Amino acid sequence: MIVNKPWLAYYPTTVPKTIDPDKYGSLMELYEECFDRFRWQPMSICMDVTHSYNEVDEASLAVAAWLQAQGIPKGSIVALMMPNVPQYLPTMIGILRAGYVCTPINPLCTGRELRHQLNDSGAKIIFIIDNFAQALEQVVDETPIKRIVLSKMGDMMGLKGILVNTIVRQVKRLVPKYKLNDPKHEVTKFPDVLKMGRDLTFQQPTMALEQTAILQYTGGTTGLPKGVILTQRNIVAAGLQSEAWYRPVTSNINEVYINMIMALPLYHTYAFMLSLLSMRSGYTFILVPNPRDMPGFIKTLSKQPFHIFPGVNTMFKELLDQPQFKQLNFTSLRISQAGGMAATEQTAARWLEVTGCPMIEGWGMTEGLAVGTANVVTDRKFNATIGIPGPSVDVIVIDEDNERVGAHQSGEMCIKGPNVTSGYFNRDNSDSFTKDGYFRTGDIVSMDERGYITLLDRKKDMVLVSGFNVYPNEVELVMLDCDGIVDCAVIGVPDERQGEAVKIYIVRTDNKVTKETVKEFALDNLTGYKCPRYIEFVTELPKNNIGKVLRQKLREQHLADHG
Repeated sequence: MIVNKPWLAYYPTTVPKTIDPDKYGSLMELYEECFDRFRWQPMSICMDVTHSYNEVDEASLAVAAWLQAQGIPKGSIVALMMPNVPQYLPTMIGILRAGYVCTPINPLCTGRELRHQLNDSGAKIIFIIDNFAQALEQVVDETPIKRIVLSKMGDMMGLKGILVNTIVRQVKRLVPKYKLNDPKHEVTKFPDVLKMGRDLTFQQPTMALEQTAILQYTGGTTGLPKGVILTQRNIVAAGLQSEAWYRPVTSNINEVYINMIMALPLYHTYAFMLSLLSMRSGYTFILVPNPRDMPGFIKTLSKQPFHIFPGVNTMFKELLDQPQFKQLNFTSLRISQAGGMAATEQTAARWLEVTGCPMIEGWGMTEGLAVGTANVVTDRKFNATIGIPGPSVDVIVIDEDNERVGAHQSGEMCIKGPNVTSGYFNRDNSDSFTKDGYFRTGDIVSMDERGYITLLDRKKDMVLVSGFNVYPNEVELVMLDCDGIVDCAVIGVPDERQGEAVKIYIVRTDNKVTKETVKEFALDNLTGYKCPRYIEFVTELPKNNIGKVLRQKLREQHLADHG
């Protein structure tokens, strides 16, 4: 059995073993310190338009003052549905600054998901980019929303914004027609919010670390999304933990401005946490509104040095497949952080070869603000683990009987720390924690004697073949090494003989990849019961906005096709 936190022995000397989550009296105290320290430095760059920390500070104050003037009670929930545009962070910080709770919404969510989140959270005000107004229009009458703040992509880009809005609407036609002119909705334009807010008096509310700050909804990969309660203390703790973990590298970057690529969606906890880390250190965000536009993404990367590049395996792989990406200047790149999904050894090796910067893999969850385990940032070699627990994080691995398992034995990972949620909003949380207070992650892992953790799979995604456990993640990582397979996903499907059988969905480069070649490769590289029994070729896999495969969608499709 693993005891006494053996991973602490592998911390770099500059990384503290614990952090003080009570260092600040509130989250806003932390934010205001950042604004004061870096007031005249660039905070964000989007489509060549730069905003300083001071400009973001003033815009967030205007949003906060306007919100307070709407007469909603302190602690009310305000929804935010935007991609990575300059107005995202001022709006989010303004919501928190006014004493309200922010519930970020995936701009690409379905009408069903949007209706559920608005109803479950009880939000009465929503800030939304007009690209997604049509989706809101379809469900708004079935929600508590009373006031809508409509923003355009270029609203905080000055004269450049006029051009951006014209291209988005008239050239690329990315704004579907919508009608939100019912008086009961009280629609306000975002520039008007800023203008009115600057003429209003902001009243500083009393705040405490125990107050809820963010109501972050889970991805909903196995059902309706659940609202994760994240307090100001959770967020402060996660920010300090992230800053401490990156310190061995960031403290040695001797440049005036440090740029972080922000292609991950800010509504997601992974990116939100990185935004707080960046503000703590005075970094500049290079905002990428649409990372799926690879030519545009690479053009953005070519315009300035970038030092920190967080992403998911899918993003890194797609970039590596672009010839233009290999022509970029990577001399400034110091940290390439992979998370959100399992990284593959093949992608990590290619990334190191092209950029010269090793890919560091970590693990986190919405319920812990994406802070959990990570590999040491100074490591040069990819080790296919999710690393060791971070400062003030404790991890145990338990079996089906809730007993702790020994080294190299598989079980469910359970986590405890000041960054970890107290539970879900409007839900019974009794099954979410162990008796001694560890959050049950649902991830199946094994931990070695050093404390390094290998992620096997999601507990709910595990396939039971004739009594043997098959982890889809393991099969996928093996099959991605087969020539001609660019992407794949594994699920379990009902089987009369075995109980369940392995089914693989494959995205291939050409028709030379056949079911026969796939079966042969699997038999050569996997134990028999792990080999896919069913193979289906598809043009793409269903994924969420950070590139994680939605296996539940594949299970639903299989049932629809086969009954």
